Amino acid sequence: MITGILLAAGAGSRFGGDKLLVPLADGMPLGVKSGRNLLGGVDCAIAVVRPADRVLARLYEEAGLRVTYCPDAAAGMGASLACGVRAAADANGWLIALADMPYIHTDTIRAVTGLLRAGAALAAPRHQGRRGHPVGFAQAFFDELTSLGDDRGASSLLAAHASSLQYLDCDDPGILIDIDNRSDLANNLHAPASGFRAQSHAGCP
Repeated sequence: MITGILLAAGAGSRFGGDKLLVPLADGMPLGVKSGRNLLGGVDCAIAVVRPADRVLARLYEEAGLRVTYCPDAAAGMGASLACGVRAAADANGWLIALADMPYIHTDTIRAVTGLLRAGAALAAPRHQGRRGHPVGFAQAFFDELTSLGDDRGASSLLAAHASSLQYLDCDDPGILIDIDNRSDLANNLHAPASGFRAQSHAGCP
């Protein structure tokens, strides 16, 4: 089973707060769009949120994601990532996605998952020579992922194992578009649709 881990525990301070609840052009909250896209490309998905984000947690549960609360979220992205992987310790691999990237095509996510299923240790999409998200990790990286705790996410792990990273070259600019502030959102109002297709999921164990 490949489990998607959606990192949704950021404070959104550069945006001015509550970034993931802001509606996109189609009315869907930004963070929920990212979660639905991820869920369409993996076997099940877990959203990592801050303990106080009950509204966001409810929206994720309604969208079919399991929710885990991360009490260490303020420590940074690495701590949130570790929380998510610990919550899915039995998975064969994890696809780590960012909740502020709502324009990634579901087919791209599914293809990166396919690289993990085929035996890749690390996998990521690439557009016009630039690596994007989500990034896949095989089960062998459990100890390293759950040891993360700073604000750099898994960048140091990826650098240490760069020769093991398999790329999916794709025509999906959404893998590079993250929404950090309100101008990012305004500049990407007409970004390509994610291509989400509803699928049946048993849910994460």
